[in-house]
Amino acid sequence: MLRFLRGWLEPRILAIVVAATSALWAFIEVADEVIEGEAHTVDSAILAALGVTGDIGPPWLQAAARDVTALGSFPVLGLVVLAVGVFLILAQKRRTAAFVIVATVSGALVSSLLKHIFSRPRPDLFPHGDYVVSASFPSGHAMISALVYLTLGALLARIVPRRRLKLYVMTVALILTLLIGMSRVYLGVHWPTDVLAGWAAGALWALLWWGLAELVGSREKQP
Repeated sequence: MLRFLRGWLEPRILAIVVAATSALWAFIEVADEVIEGEAHTVDSAILAALGVTGDIGPPWLQAAARDVTALGSFPVLGLVVLAVGVFLILAQKRRTAAFVIVATVSGALVSSLLKHIFSRPRPDLFPHGDYVVSASFPSGHAMISALVYLTLGALLARIVPRRRLKLYVMTVALILTLLIGMSRVYLGVHWPTDVLAGWAAGALWALLWWGLAELVGSREKQP
């Protein structure tokens, strides 16, 4: 019991707990707005402030947005996770590979379950710029891209030696996640609050698995 408590009291794990709690709070706040029906007003105000009118620009910009949004699609993320998982297995890091794969698969299942629970209709203010079949809340692209890219960024950051390189890796992962989420709003297939909730849920799921990995690792190092 003492070893378990000492593991949870490590600074890195405590930081993960605080971050995960913040992400959970953000998701609950947004979800509450959706349940009460107030999210539509918030979304409309955000779209108005951003100047989104349905005219999504020239064809080259629409194509670029679809290319960016594809980086958060299940097929692309599945291939990325599969490639990373095989690499980790070949590198004799089977436990890390298992964490990455299980975290991603379970995150995708949670995303589908949340969509089913909330069953929020897609935006209907203007024609969609991408093909969609599922419910709107939360954004699966935003959630799973946050989970995958932040997790892989954290893994890579643990390998590189210098702090500025670690910062660069995590910054790239964060920017990529943000761009994917924003592309969903730009293409008219998600409300802004869908994306905000997706980011929060993805970050929360990634943090929970990071915390579990850190806790297991700290317990194994203890005498």
